[in-house]
Amino acid sequence: MTSELSIFAARLREHIGFCAEEFSRTDAVNDSAWAQHADAEFNGLAILLFTLQFAHNQPYRIICEAQGVTPDAITHWKQIPTVPTAAFKELELTSLRPEQRSQVFHSSGTTEQRPSRHFHNAESLAVYEASLWPWLMENCGVPIAECRLLSLTPPPAQAPHSSLVHMFDFARRQFGADESVFLGRAVEAGSWTLDIDAAIRALTEPDARPRLVLGTAFSFVHLLDAFAERNLRLKLPAGSRVLETGGYKGRSRTMPKAELHRLITERLGVSDSHIICEYGMSELSSQAYDAVGLKPDVSSLKSRHSSPGTRHFKFPPWARARVVSPETGREVAEGETGLLQVFDLANVFSVLAIQTEDLAVRRGDGFELIGRAQLAEPRGCSLMAT
Repeated sequence: MTSELSIFAARLREHIGFCAEEFSRTDAVNDSAWAQHADAEFNGLAILLFTLQFAHNQPYRIICEAQGVTPDAITHWKQIPTVPTAAFKELELTSLRPEQRSQVFHSSGTTEQRPSRHFHNAESLAVYEASLWPWLMENCGVPIAECRLLSLTPPPAQAPHSSLVHMFDFARRQFGADESVFLGRAVEAGSWTLDIDAAIRALTEPDARPRLVLGTAFSFVHLLDAFAERNLRLKLPAGSRVLETGGYKGRSRTMPKAELHRLITERLGVSDSHIICEYGMSELSSQAYDAVGLKPDVSSLKSRHSSPGTRHFKFPPWARARVVSPETGREVAEGETGLLQVFDLANVFSVLAIQTEDLAVRRGDGFELIGRAQLAEPRGCSLMAT
């Protein structure tokens, strides 16, 4: 590990802390002057990080040189070369030496696929956790002391290479909960299943605290199917939230997102305005949500969507999304569809610029997710078909 990247990581954590303080101002995210300052800060940090990664991440430097791009040629973050997610399967896209790597996150596709690999150590995980927590809280809008956390995934010991489980476990530790909040378990070939009886007990246990229920789309399908079979309907305590993420990967029947959310409302008693969608992947260290600024007293998110049934995602100020034409590589116009790129400053020790295989519609400074590009492999946290 280089001291330069370590210095950058410390600076970024300070920047994230400053942004988190700004979130406490209800108008901060929509303030134009603040947004301009954030854009300028992001651009400077992105160019600096690209320069450091070009110097210390040899596989990435080779990719950039093949495209004829060096740090001297970069004046804006949109010029930074992206790396396709598929490259994380073949290359060790990291500045961490083998002996420094203490953890690796794998992509969550089907078991027949070769997974992507995103290498971490204690320092890179500290950046990852600094990034995930304030944006998660900003979008969930649930006071920690008033909430009970429930996760429909296995515990981290059973899924050590899942960035999603690591994320949920970090939330658990922040909430001060014990590991009983994990209601799933790992089975053969790395697949996950849900302990239906444990989930029902946890959801129906007398407790006035709001629930924050975290899970993948396929886990919610299994839960809702069990509720239908047993003719169960709940009304979770006021202020409860559901956070769903990921696709199906052949692990359950699939359904349109609107139908999934309708059934969550029908069976769990959580309104659509309090169902939050997350977009993330193992190659990233930051996440996007479709409920920016959701607070406990907000009753509807309709004003955040340009048309009924659509959900627009936004990354935190230390990451940016860009939708580009697969034919030209140029950014598409507002309302047009293309491939999603993500520029994530929290990827300090890997690669900040990622080319995903996800189709999206450009929506202002956010995006509406459509699904996987044709011929792309099905994945978990990146598959958000509507």
